[in-house]
Amino acid sequence: MIRVVLTGNLRRLVGGAREIELEAGTIGQLFRALDARYPGIAPHLEEGVAVAIDGEIFQDALFEPIPPGAEVHLMPQIAGG
Repeated sequence: MIRVVLTGNLRRLVGGAREIELEAGTIGQLFRALDARYPGIAPHLEEGVAVAIDGEIFQDALFEPIPPGAEVHLMPQIAGG
């Protein structure tokens, strides 16, 4: 089981929950599990979210493995230039 911490508009899409526990071995599996539990969240995840696993931020994290018991933070990406 991993702990998923949601921020920003993502919380609104899961009924206001700040944290969710799910089973997933990669970020891609996590996104699919979230969409199965909360239909309609997938487009928001695909638009781009920042992903941190146990405090380390990952770019292009779809295939990044998630260790058992990890804490994954999903937050809106910050655009800049």
